[in-house]
Amino acid sequence: MNNDAATDAVDDVRSTGSAGHVLIFDTTLRDGEQAPGFSMSRAQKLRMASALADLGVDILEAGFPHASPDDFASVEAIARSVRGPRICALARCQAGDIDSAGRALAHAPKARIHTFLATSPLHRQFKLQMSKQQVVDTAVAGVRRALTLCEDVEFSAEDAIRTEPEFLAEVFSAVIEAGARTVNVPDTVGYTTPAEIAERFAWLRANVKGAERVVFSSHCHDDLGMAVANSLAAVAAGARQVECTIGGIGERAGNAALEELVMALRVRSECFGGLETGIRTQRLHSTARLLSQITGQPIPRNKAIIGENAFAHESGIHQHGMLKHRGTYEIMRAEDVGVARTQLVLGKHSGRHALRERLESLGHVLDDAALDVAFASFKVLADRKREVFDADIEAIALGHDPEASGPWTLSHLHATSHVGAKASASVKLSHEDGREVSEAALGDGPVDAVLRAVSRAVGHDFTIHEFNIRALSEGGDAQGQAAIIALHEGRELRGQAVSTDIVEAAALAALEVANRIERMHARSPAAIAATA
Repeated sequence: MNNDAATDAVDDVRSTGSAGHVLIFDTTLRDGEQAPGFSMSRAQKLRMASALADLGVDILEAGFPHASPDDFASVEAIARSVRGPRICALARCQAGDIDSAGRALAHAPKARIHTFLATSPLHRQFKLQMSKQQVVDTAVAGVRRALTLCEDVEFSAEDAIRTEPEFLAEVFSAVIEAGARTVNVPDTVGYTTPAEIAERFAWLRANVKGAERVVFSSHCHDDLGMAVANSLAAVAAGARQVECTIGGIGERAGNAALEELVMALRVRSECFGGLETGIRTQRLHSTARLLSQITGQPIPRNKAIIGENAFAHESGIHQHGMLKHRGTYEIMRAEDVGVARTQLVLGKHSGRHALRERLESLGHVLDDAALDVAFASFKVLADRKREVFDADIEAIALGHDPEASGPWTLSHLHATSHVGAKASASVKLSHEDGREVSEAALGDGPVDAVLRAVSRAVGHDFTIHEFNIRALSEGGDAQGQAAIIALHEGRELRGQAVSTDIVEAAALAALEVANRIERMHARSPAAIAATA
């Protein structure tokens, strides 16, 4: 391959053809999925692959076809059906692996075979039992074989950071001469630091023969908590592809988190020379939530960018500043990553300004004297509860005991589910005016059936827009918190409840929504208009 042809090939790989573009190589379905707790079925991988394509990743590593028949089938299915990203398959520098990858990618409009071989002294001696020359020869042979099946080949030097720089340059020079378009420098065990990896990339780009003809790639693990920082340092030193995963999932402590990397490049663009990615950042939140839903692994509340607390504020000082100007305590807009809006979480650290803002958003405009009374009640309650919900705030505004139920309370609940059939639920509700109502409903599961039964019983139609359940502690008897977002007459209403029985928690959360609707309809026309 002559220099002009190779340069054209590199430009071909870049989705924008611009040196100002950082390629996002997503390995959620390969390096991420192989980590304990994150395994996915073929259908789940297809669903996730479609979401990653919609997110705008440049290269989607779909799996390791030679690892198992199911892995092969998953990669093949993604190659057949997913459009947009370049579909990539992993292969050791072994003929069987490479041939499996080629077959699995046969139907992909844009494909890449990603070959790898360990290069560090530790791996050469104890894992491969190869000499340096054998490593070079094996790597070159792997790249050449892959090129007979796919025009775009990437080579990774496993454990590159712990490899002698001169030998690493020798290996990369050889595979570039053989036709590799991308050379990847993995920090396989999360060992490096930002200063060290920046120096290594700069040195390699200056000393690898043919460096100008390829894309240099970074793949960092998070064993010391520096995967994103190391990836950004590599980018600053010339890497134009970063291998990462949604939420940073992956072997051991995981990989560089895609959402953190992308938003760092966007928010601190001036630090990276204006480099851009093709990621549709407004889809980051929903893509992360889909991964959590598929794998059953919750996203930590304090996770950067996509965590529940990433755009939530409880401190009174922070809330006061946020109400004056969002830029006081937020460096990016919640909407830019797909979060509907910033949340001012009311708790014992919150102040009067935040309480007034939440009351007004719920349709309660209080004068200063009434606000003083409400704030005193709120502080007493906040000392007893970890978080104060909208229903508590409304009860305070109406002069009710915020911890008292009503007007509807749950008297009886029964739910059953059957394999291959609809679930059923029956509820009995009591109203503070003495009425009792019983209703039953069928649903796709016991929670769905309970929500339908509650809606029927109270006589107010509301649509469940979002439902989440999370454990508040550990063990089989842990309390579960159910959180519901419902839509009623164009308004978004929230309900939350806690119980050791998640079906009961769902029923109580739905009942909280129903009680808010009941109170809303019981108000004067002027008050109702104010809440619209």
